[in-house]
Amino acid sequence: MTSRPMWMSLSLIMLLGVAPGVGLIADALSQPAVTEAPAAEAPATTTPAVETPTKEAPAKDTPEATPVDPTAGLPPLNKEKTVFLDAKQKRLLLKGEVVLNRGLLEMLICKSRTKEHEAIFAVDSDAYVIHAGLLAIGAEVGKPVQYEPMFTPATGQVIDIHLSWIDKEGKPQRYKAQQLVRSAIQRYFGFHLAKLPEGFVMPADTELKYDQVNEELIWFGPMTAAQRDALLALSKDEMYRKGIETFFKESQIRELDANWVFAGSGWYKHEDGSKSYLAEGGNLVCVANFGDALLDLSIESSAENDGLMYEPYFERLPPLETKVTIELTPRPTPKPANLVPTTPNERGPSVP
Repeated sequence: MTSRPMWMSLSLIMLLGVAPGVGLIADALSQPAVTEAPAAEAPATTTPAVETPTKEAPAKDTPEATPVDPTAGLPPLNKEKTVFLDAKQKRLLLKGEVVLNRGLLEMLICKSRTKEHEAIFAVDSDAYVIHAGLLAIGAEVGKPVQYEPMFTPATGQVIDIHLSWIDKEGKPQRYKAQQLVRSAIQRYFGFHLAKLPEGFVMPADTELKYDQVNEELIWFGPMTAAQRDALLALSKDEMYRKGIETFFKESQIRELDANWVFAGSGWYKHEDGSKSYLAEGGNLVCVANFGDALLDLSIESSAENDGLMYEPYFERLPPLETKVTIELTPRPTPKPANLVPTTPNERGPSVP
């Protein structure tokens, strides 16, 4: 990736018409960065299926260390002092807080006072400031998700996101954002079953139900291996057993397995010719695809209520209102392999 000079990033933002905050951004870009070395990151782990998810501990605690404010000495990009530019390490640091730890998600991060009912974190900042900051550290913007004429996921440079906070014992914690989002398991699962097996007696002490009108076997929440085995023992009917196996597989905890990309949102042009940046509506970092997302997943993820796929990883999150630091770091784009042959034989026969 070719680095974009910071002055060019600022010029692009000014040309786009986002003038109100460029003074602070210009001041920040002209200041030397004073940074602390980032805390060592706990390696990501694959989360195994668990018997009692509500009691699961975090995958790995961050090693104990003296808490240090990673924004200390860094220039803020906004008057709220919630967005900081770390030019040396080519990352943005956002100051936010936990606003949701249970429920279905549409966003990882929203703008404060917008969509806190469907995002884990909120940041008190205009969206364009974050956009400008990402451009300033060389991030390449792509395009938001498209639905017509066919679904096309958001594009742009991958942005790695990490979150850190101080826990109730005074110890620093740090996670990849993907480790704090999981497939939705606190919900109903359905499986089409024309009828219950002959002579089947529905157990009264489980979450298993049957909807006779819609011909659907229903289960709520995570299913343990013991529950699966007990339900399988009730019948040898092939379709019934397939339903139980499906419930077990789909209800296990799985961390989010996708990257966020710098989609860049879009603009709304008013009748008087002025423009509004669409991400100011709140969609900063989404887990359900939105055409106005600043950062979006690079995979298909429904925003319809009955298709929402993710929920907070409650057991790993701190209490509501906990202050967090959010790191946005553009991932270096791999350089294309040099495919030019290096010897005459590899080049093939010469052409007169």
